[in-house]
Amino acid sequence: MMVAFILLGALALVGGVLTIAARNAVHAALGLVFTLLCVAGLFATMSASFLSATQVIVYAGAIMVLFLFVIMMLNANAPVTGQDPVPLVRELAGIGGALLAGALVVLAFTFKDPQPLAQGAAALREGSAGAVGENLLTRFLLPFEAVSILLLIAIIGAVALVQRPAAQPDGLPDDETAELPAGTALTPTINTPGEVRA
Repeated sequence: MMVAFILLGALALVGGVLTIAARNAVHAALGLVFTLLCVAGLFATMSASFLSATQVIVYAGAIMVLFLFVIMMLNANAPVTGQDPVPLVRELAGIGGALLAGALVVLAFTFKDPQPLAQGAAALREGSAGAVGENLLTRFLLPFEAVSILLLIAIIGAVALVQRPAAQPDGLPDDETAELPAGTALTPTINTPGEVRA
């Protein structure tokens, strides 16, 4: 069981790297599905059957269908090229990632479990639905609600990052229309059958 845990953990890390390194939004979503399935396998190796099933049904299933729907609806399946829509987004992401990694390292070396692992596992009663729900809605209510707000913010941020300027009746986006010199007349171009417009 320990070998399976280590193997699934390594595969989950590989899937996470593929998710953030993919230049295509659909490929990134598929990498995230792979990561979530590996996490479900990790729960299964720890005898948390309910959490494993929930991970597959809710996250790898419903949530990822929602993500793919948003990607297709916003036509964001093209490779990411050109300038970032948000200024300094790469620098801010790098700083945030470095701070998060540092916080995780500090937490890993300083955290002390308030109760023995065996006692905590016994309280969850092999990951049954009733025990998990009782812990989530009592002891871990604030983190549970914080994660839901975080998911909402992530979806709103994804929509904001991939939004495109609306096309004008003349066929030009807002930014191209604004760059035209004053007094420039926009004449529509009509292509005859068989004519290729340059």
